[in-house]
Amino acid sequence: MEHYTMKLTLKVWRQENNKAKGSFETYEVSDISSEMSFLEMFDVLNERLVREGKDPIAFDHDCREGICGMCSMHINGRPHGPWHATTTCQLHMRAFKDGDTIVVEPWRANGFPVIKDLVTDRSSFDRIIQAGGFVSVNTGNAVDGNSIPIDKNKADASFAAAACIGCGACVAACKNASASLFLSAKVAHLGLLPQGQPERNNRVLSMVHQMDKEGFGSCTFTGACEAVCPKEIAITNISRMHKDYLLAGLSTEE
Repeated sequence: MEHYTMKLTLKVWRQENNKAKGSFETYEVSDISSEMSFLEMFDVLNERLVREGKDPIAFDHDCREGICGMCSMHINGRPHGPWHATTTCQLHMRAFKDGDTIVVEPWRANGFPVIKDLVTDRSSFDRIIQAGGFVSVNTGNAVDGNSIPIDKNKADASFAAAACIGCGACVAACKNASASLFLSAKVAHLGLLPQGQPERNNRVLSMVHQMDKEGFGSCTFTGACEAVCPKEIAITNISRMHKDYLLAGLSTEE
């Protein structure tokens, strides 16, 4: 693959904190390698800003391997940028052309207040997971992996849902800022397995209640969440969650 360098114009959202009024600032960057990751490009810019005695751009990152969900950036109107099923840290600069203007923003949602610049507080996702409680298991010696028969289709669906990294791209893409895709993935990967049955009803009721409490919107099935999910979580999980929620509500009333 041909390597090349490029000059780019970046319009980056800068905001001191959640109370401050933010705005876009424009930066010119040059000699950016096509093989750099998007975050490496930001590292180069920040090193320059520090040398110039300016405040570097705050952004979230951790593993830089596409598995932790920290690298939340809204790039040219799309969470994680133009590549399908890719996190920001795995997005490479060859996705852009020399002379391009790139607009970078944080996630926009009441449930994700801005901490600084491109960093948002996503602890609401942690609280939603915590609301799900626990899974009842027998203690003692480890049980043989094949001792509980599990339907392969359900096992595969559970495994696929468990791939969710909780990055929040689904919320950022949704016109209602709904966290339904994230929540449905967390409900599904336990609710589909035998080990998750004892708390199944309480789990879905509690987690949906916490999602509403955090200020996320309702799902209207536009499909934007599924389209931008870096782990390709299926929107069918939302339908399954709605069914579980209704059945759990009926059983509670009884």
